[in-house]
Amino acid sequence: MSLPFGVALAALFAIVMIRVNATYWIGRGAVAGFAHTRFGKSLERPKAARAQALIQRWGPYAVVLSFLTIGLQTAINLAAGAARMPLRRYLPAAIAGSVLWALLYATIGLAALEAWLAVAAASPVGAGLGAVALAVIVVWVVVARKRRSAAKSADTVV
Repeated sequence: MSLPFGVALAALFAIVMIRVNATYWIGRGAVAGFAHTRFGKSLERPKAARAQALIQRWGPYAVVLSFLTIGLQTAINLAAGAARMPLRRYLPAAIAGSVLWALLYATIGLAALEAWLAVAAASPVGAGLGAVALAVIVVWVVVARKRRSAAKSADTVV
């Protein structure tokens, strides 16, 4: 049994909107709490002000584009909250990104999940080997990137 497309889209949209808004408010709350500590004055320094201005200008674009990434979405939404991006700029970006994310997952994501489940039902060993192969590829890519990064930093130190 599969969900109708509209129901899946609405459910995914609701889930991601709740998650990104909770992340945004956690960021805002963390900064508000931080402001009451002895380190709170660092939020008033010129560099912090420039970073806030940059986020005010380009932050909404980063929020929307973060929905096309894996692993950056939470960090960018947390940063938007921490930088106190106004809701009038954040919410439209979060809505646009959430619609984009929900569309991607309601189409490609759920189709991939269905295909994976079909493979697992037909051949659990094949599904397991596929998962191992995917894990090996991910580890190989991560290790290769770390080596390149280490090589670059070694070149700049010399």
